[in-house]
Amino acid sequence: MNQTGTAATALQLWGAGVFGVLIGWYVYYINRYRKGDVQLSDLVTLIGVIGGGAIVALFPAKSDLFGAYGIGLGVGFFAYFVTLIFMVATSDKFGVEFFLDGRRKQLAPDEMIDPTGRGAMAIPNTKAN
Repeated sequence: MNQTGTAATALQLWGAGVFGVLIGWYVYYINRYRKGDVQLSDLVTLIGVIGGGAIVALFPAKSDLFGAYGIGLGVGFFAYFVTLIFMVATSDKFGVEFFLDGRRKQLAPDEMIDPTGRGAMAIPNTKAN
């Protein structure tokens, strides 16, 4: 049932679910790459994202839409983790230790990590001819 008391359409359910997947993926990403220690304010922010006033206004509690959002949230959160497991398992540069403390295998002599920390988006320095 949606806000008007009618049954939610398949499109509404899919939309709420996909929105939940997007938010779940993003929440895992933010927590994975945090720079500091976990604090109480982080938990409050997470609860606000998951069940905050805007979400309850979009998808009323005890409705099919809120249920689809919740399922999507779980799917997105764990899909990020499963994707990370797959990428680490198929890479020869990372091992299980990556999940514990971020350790990586030693780079080959002809490999390097971008010192700016910008990764693949970094523009190489080129000399003007």
